[in-house]
Amino acid sequence: MSEVTEHTEESGGGRRSRGQGRGAAARRASRTGGGAGPSLPYITRKIREYEVLDEEGLQLIERNADTVLEEIGIEFREDAEALALWKEAGADVKGERVHFPKGLCRELLKSAPPVFTWHARNPERSVQIGGKATVFAPVYGPPFVRDLEGVRRYATIEDFRNFVKLAYMAPSMHSSGGTVCEPVDIPVNKRHLDMVYSHIKYSDKPFMGSVTAPERAEDTIAMAKLVFGDDFVENNCVTLNLINANSPMVFDETMVGALKVYARHNQATVISPFILSGAMSPVTVAGTLTQILAEVLAGASFTQLIRKGAPVLFGTFAASISMQSGAPTFGTPEPSLVSYGAAQLARRLGLPFRTGGSLCASKVPDAQAAHESANTLNMTLLAGTNFSLHAAGWLEGGLVSSYEKFMIDQDQLGMMQKMAEGVDLSENAQALDAIREVGPGSHYLGCAHTQANFQTAFYRSALADNNSFEQWEIEGEKRIEQRANALARNWLEHYEAPHLDPAIDDALKDYIARKKDSMPDAFT
Repeated sequence: MSEVTEHTEESGGGRRSRGQGRGAAARRASRTGGGAGPSLPYITRKIREYEVLDEEGLQLIERNADTVLEEIGIEFREDAEALALWKEAGADVKGERVHFPKGLCRELLKSAPPVFTWHARNPERSVQIGGKATVFAPVYGPPFVRDLEGVRRYATIEDFRNFVKLAYMAPSMHSSGGTVCEPVDIPVNKRHLDMVYSHIKYSDKPFMGSVTAPERAEDTIAMAKLVFGDDFVENNCVTLNLINANSPMVFDETMVGALKVYARHNQATVISPFILSGAMSPVTVAGTLTQILAEVLAGASFTQLIRKGAPVLFGTFAASISMQSGAPTFGTPEPSLVSYGAAQLARRLGLPFRTGGSLCASKVPDAQAAHESANTLNMTLLAGTNFSLHAAGWLEGGLVSSYEKFMIDQDQLGMMQKMAEGVDLSENAQALDAIREVGPGSHYLGCAHTQANFQTAFYRSALADNNSFEQWEIEGEKRIEQRANALARNWLEHYEAPHLDPAIDDALKDYIARKKDSMPDAFT
């Protein structure tokens, strides 16, 4: 550590020393603890959901979705079992297209739990899915990373481990997620083993499973059973798994295959239409909501044909496109309206809801990234979302996982946690003693109530710079991206792995080795 040189500057109302500026930086660093702060429990929202549709509007969308299901139908491609199950359940199956009698899907969904526990290997990290709970998980799926050197490149397994570690250390991140980036340095048919192992080894928060092939879903289940035990897995949710509809109105063989594996083992699936309005759904909010509801009803109810009572979420990923270029856009009003409306429809179905995150189209963590992500994240909380994927780290329309963006986003998640607490109306919060003590014309800085509450009164960001220009200048004129970079390095340097029973670790490694030895490498 370099020695602090004392130096004074004239500045407006007085003199400030460089030593004082550095001291402030040290105090800020001490608040972040060298590593991360204590983990926070999942959010229990004490604020009302924001709703954009009245009863008439909701009924209209529901009627239109029923029309789509009955008259147009949904395709379940290249899966004879799925088609046979639908026919047995009373649907009209014509080739690969399934037409649903009115009310069939809703009747099937009556057995799906409105609330369930997603178990972590550390029981203290387990979370509730549904009800008033909100759970944040990291970015999912990017093949690229923007690393701590500022380089955009293909992701590696080392990046994957780093993001799992950061998610583990982030106080307001409740899950280590799933495909936090795609480690392209490992063969396609084997990388899922290293990914699932990384979630188990480097975090003790709940994790997501592989969905890129049914056999990879089976591997996830097998590895989960090594951690939790066979009976526990079959009777409790220990993985949550993303099943995208191939919008418009198609479920493909891969997604249906993974869905069947997880539902059979009582594991949660998120039935999530992937919507770019104007390309994969109509350009209007009402039309998009109609298609989303139809797709979710078909996919979610299918889980109940596989195993009655299997947990399932109403999901949606909603974005719009530029009608000039066709590129996806984020943080715009229409997808927020779609998500607000979809959340209402999910609550009427009695299903937990997934949407949102910290989405942006920006290539770097700049002002565009900030305002697009803030628009999406605020909607995520206010809609009453139960599970939010892509809550931190997303850049470039989901093509890039960014270390710096992850750190900035996770700081915002802490603010959402505070916001969700609502208004404290306790005797202390009413602060009448402070108002009496201060009286007219004075200030509250030194009063007893302020002194007793100042440490917890307001959310304190580990990244935002709220100091004077002079102090910011003294500390190196650092932008938030630079501070985020330094904090990410700090966290990774101070990371300590949670305890994992050595016998379980050995069993996992043995399973992975045997599976990898059983097949040649494949890179497609």
